[in-house]
Amino acid sequence: MPVEKSPSSFNGIHYFAEGWRLVRLPGIRRYVIIPLLVNILLLGGAFIWLFQRLGEWIPALMSHIPDWLQWLSYLLWPLSVISIVLVFSYFFSTIANWIAAPFCGLLAEQLEGRLTGHPLPDSGWMAMVKDIPRIMKRELQKLGYYLPRALGLLLLYFIPGFGQTVAPVLWFLFSAWMLSVQYCDYPFDNHKVSFQQMRSALRQHKTANMQFGALVSLFTMIPILNLAIMPVAVCGATAMWVDRYRLQHARH
Repeated sequence: MPVEKSPSSFNGIHYFAEGWRLVRLPGIRRYVIIPLLVNILLLGGAFIWLFQRLGEWIPALMSHIPDWLQWLSYLLWPLSVISIVLVFSYFFSTIANWIAAPFCGLLAEQLEGRLTGHPLPDSGWMAMVKDIPRIMKRELQKLGYYLPRALGLLLLYFIPGFGQTVAPVLWFLFSAWMLSVQYCDYPFDNHKVSFQQMRSALRQHKTANMQFGALVSLFTMIPILNLAIMPVAVCGATAMWVDRYRLQHARH
């Protein structure tokens, strides 16, 4: 007889896959529409513009490499492309998350009620409208946490050779963590768990959260698939909240 896994044994890959399944549940799909539309319009348009500009930006970036490092061009060229796509995808996905934050919170709220059988009190569209100021304040907290760390990483790109080699790797790891924070925050915030408490809880399962965030980051860079990634990530993060964090941190 097969041994059934406990939720605590599930990794971030499992919850990412769950997001793709849960986003299609009847009764949940209508809450997916607005986050999906925001992502399609903003991220889709941004990537079309980016790929039209890459042919100009990459030669300009490579021109800053000193002559004695030109032999590394074969390595630095693809790393430069990856770096631009990473920074660009995270930047525009962050803007999309700002715009869609109230609707992502509503999606997380409705999905949690569906998964647990216990709908949250004061849930629904009217409660979402009432909570918009608090939700936007929370987004500012995330921005304040993100900016100084992102700026520090971006400064690495100005170190010839070393910075341009190491920065893409560090940026990918940082994006993985930040995307896990971004999407897991919706169910935590629905229960009024503070931003600091939420980060502390995520660090207790950092490997699983980094796996989840890394997959979200990777799919954010893939054309077509990246258009659906926002609601999928919200659903996967909500499933993780229900399995791992809800019993300890839920306020109601």
